[in-house]
Amino acid sequence: MNVFHNKEAKSGGSLTKSDNITWHASVLTRQERYRRNGHKSCALWMTGLPASGKSTLAFELEKELCKMKVAAYVLDGDNIRHGLNRDLGFSDKDRAENIRRVGEVSKLFVDAGLIVLAAFISPSEEDRKAVRRLFASGDFIEIYVKCSLSECERRDPKGLYRKAKAGEIAMFTGISAPYDIPKEPDLTVDTERLTVEESVALIIRYLTDRHYFAI
Repeated sequence: MNVFHNKEAKSGGSLTKSDNITWHASVLTRQERYRRNGHKSCALWMTGLPASGKSTLAFELEKELCKMKVAAYVLDGDNIRHGLNRDLGFSDKDRAENIRRVGEVSKLFVDAGLIVLAAFISPSEEDRKAVRRLFASGDFIEIYVKCSLSECERRDPKGLYRKAKAGEIAMFTGISAPYDIPKEPDLTVDTERLTVEESVALIIRYLTDRHYFAI
């Protein structure tokens, strides 16, 4: 069952869906927003194992884009669970809902003319494909932040792998829960081989070559 079509709220009860709602389109076009900002918008979806470097890369990239006067914002997995998704756990169902919500928020950011940097493990290939389907062609860029499990375990900045192996954390991606390696990512960034600076430069070059900054 595709959890993206689930109609029940985790916090209790069913969501009453009204037929009396209408999508209100902005009077501003995407091109008008592009001209105002001086760049196109898109969602850079960074997926990878825990400790592969997604958040580090996202925040460093945001800083570099800011220097280029590019409007960008990071949606970080941990940060989102402090607020928007604080009602969700780590079951398969909740993970899917977590990604669905972030996908919808990312779509709004892109519509507003920003480059959104979404840094989420997002272990399920099916869930990532569902998010991609929310976007028009060219608006969603899947970036596989590649790093071997052994290197992620060696880094382990939060001590989560150690806790997972000790049985203190259930359903931990890479140890007790699976991670679907992207089959056809738009871009692969190997953080085991590249420095943070080199990784950021690689993404910026990818965007530049595809004219996201050339308006």
